[in-house]
Amino acid sequence: MQTGIALGSNLGDRLAGLRAGRDFLLALHEGPAPAAVSPVYETDPVGCPPGSFAFLNAVLEIETSLEPDVLLTRLAAFEHTLGRPAERSVNAPRPLDLDILYAGANEIRSADLTLPHPRLAERRFVLQPLADLRPHLVLPGQSRSVWQLLAALPAEPQVRPFGSVW
Repeated sequence: MQTGIALGSNLGDRLAGLRAGRDFLLALHEGPAPAAVSPVYETDPVGCPPGSFAFLNAVLEIETSLEPDVLLTRLAAFEHTLGRPAERSVNAPRPLDLDILYAGANEIRSADLTLPHPRLAERRFVLQPLADLRPHLVLPGQSRSVWQLLAALPAEPQVRPFGSVW
């Protein structure tokens, strides 16, 4: 199933964190077509503790047969290997954050996972890289495309291209 995953990093070597996440996700890709990889963007932290560094963000879309709950467990375990503690405060700085945005047409509401991601439509730092990959995608529960959701957001906080660094 086509699965979109957001990557973010604002602690340590941010680009190395994103690259490690990208490589991990590409190893999970099972499709005949290549995985889709967005450009990298830099964004100011939102809702993070004072003094938090800017984030690097990207989105990958992979084809996987993993059920979303199994994928979530694998993503959390990988984040942990890069130094993200299991117990942490909300929006604490992190070397890598991997969030499942959508998994095919699945709509999931459980204690551990909500799909599509419940705040996806509010986050420019997710919608911008996703729009680079799938601008016309209409997610389950939405009536507007990714591009239309992005266009409806306020201009702030800004999302800046980080350059061709993948």
